[in-house]
This record gives sequence, C-alpha cells and structure tokens, in this order.
Amino acid sequence: MMAGNKKRTGASALQLVLPATSANLGPAFDAAALALGLLLTVGAKTADEFSLTAGGRDAEICGRIEDHLILTTYRDVLHQEGKPAPPLALRSENQIPIGKGCGSSAAARLAGIALAVHFGGLRWSDSRIVGEASRREHHPDNAAACWMGGLAVARMSSPSEAQVACVTPRGKWPLLLAVPEEVLPTEEARRVLPSEYSRADAVANVQNSMLLLAAFALGRRDLLASALEDRMHQPYRAALCPLLPALEELAGGDSGVLGAVLSGAGPSVLMFLDGRVRADRAAAAVGKQLRAQGLKAELIATEITKRGGRESAGWARRRV
Repeated sequence: MMAGNKKRTGASALQLVLPATSANLGPAFDAAALALGLLLTVGAKTADEFSLTAGGRDAEICGRIEDHLILTTYRDVLHQEGKPAPPLALRSENQIPIGKGCGSSAAARLAGIALAVHFGGLRWSDSRIVGEASRREHHPDNAAACWMGGLAVARMSSPSEAQVACVTPRGKWPLLLAVPEEVLPTEEARRVLPSEYSRADAVANVQNSMLLLAAFALGRRDLLASALEDRMHQPYRAALCPLLPALEELAGGDSGVLGAVLSGAGPSVLMFLDGRVRADRAAAAVGKQLRAQGLKAELIATEITKRGGRESAGWARRRV
C-alpha cells in the first residue's frame, strides 16, 4: 500500500520546520508579523493509514488525530483540488504555545497546505500557499511571516493569493515572550473590536506602523517607544489580556524593556529588549512586575528568525 501511494503521488517523505509568529506588532494590525525562533517540526511519509505521533509542548493536544488541524487542512486542500489524499504517517515536535497569540494555527495550517502541495503534486507558488493559509486564517500576517520568515508585511491581492514583502531587521532584536496559562480564542478577541474608527485613530496607526517599519529597517530601537503605540485593537483587548497594561509600564525605564505589545490577538505579550541590558536582568524585572500585579506568565526568551517554512531542507530544493 505504501509503495502504491508513493508511485501514485511521486512524492517522497517531507520534513517541514515552521516558526512561531507574532502578528500586529502594535499598530500594524492585520498587516505585519515577525517570525520567532520557536519551531514546529513536522515529518510525513505515505503510509497504509493515517497515524500521528507528537512530542514537545502541548503534546497531548498535538497528538489528537481527531480534527487535527494539520491533517484536516491537508485533506481539505486536496479535496478542493479534486485530488485523493494519500494516508500519511505524521510526526511532530512542537515549541509553539497553542491558542495564545503565537501563530500556532497559522503554522499548523501551513504545514497541512505544504503537505497537500507536496504529496498531491500541486504546483503552487509561495503567494498561493500563503494566500490559502490566509484565507483560512482570515488575515495574512501570521501566515506570511511563518512561511517567508523575518518581518513580513502582507495583504490579500486576490481571494486566493497574498502579496508579501519581507524585511530583514537591521541588527539584533532580542525578544521576550510572556505567555499566560489561559488561552484566548481569536474570535473572542475580535468580538471586542469596534466596527468603525475615527480618522485620527486611523491616521495615528498608519503613521506609527510606518515608523515601526523604519525602525526595523534602520535598526532604530529608539523609535520603538512611540512606534508601538496602537489605537485599533490593544485598547479594546487590554481587559482580556491583563499582562499587557502591566508590562507596558516597564517600557522605557531601566528594566531593559524597550516596548511591549500584544502578540497577535493575545493573551501573550511580546517585549522588545535593549541589547545593552542582560536578558536575565530584563526577565527578572518582568517577573518582579508580574508578581507585584498578582499576575503569572511563563517567560520565553526568543529572537527574530529569517527562516520561514519555505526554507525547510526538502522544500527549498523543490521547484515550482
């Protein structure tokens, strides 16, 4: 059966490495995201029947084969393309917090799409792959950064394709994630947003997002304090994400935290650190602030990664 599947699809085993992502970045709501050095590794090969083994963070959730997001996406994509879905033996190793604003669903959906492209013999471009993931995610930022790496700015150029521009941030950008125990579904976080904004708020966000892009491109960390200001989503989500107002208080002081924003829709918070301050000192200051506010969170040191899912070894050799 396995040999028959390989002959039918013409596809060998595939291993994908997909990064976590932090979207919105304050004012760049639904437009930009960073790829982070926390990874989802997925290996797959054709088999007699579907099977799944999972390790790493949230292994119990990642190991449930029923309604598994990677396999469901894989089958859905091949079904919509009118192709059979060869059974796969799937194994995964996860470092990404699930349901906490770190791009876990985008990584899983991209894994499923990439598996469908690979084992289904689809000749999809990067823009088509990101577009399909964005359509399923309902916004393109996480998917773009996860697949392309680095800092990705994205928009949907058609119902099925995304237009993506990637920027390599200049210099080093040490980061610290504060991840609470509770999860926050994106749908719930979106329900608190208003349907309309004032022109002043819209203009402020455009200005700040452009300033933020310049800060990354030029290595201007001094611009972060003002460039991270947002008026479109964080003020409305703060009640659902108590870590944010608590950690925003540290920005610009001697703690080593240059700025703090919601990671995606929350509830996790992404902090940009001053590279001149030791990371453990910054983490200690964050921990002290959380204790003073009666809050708890796991602190994860990370960084921006230039490598997106398309740089996975087997995929990078693929030609479209």
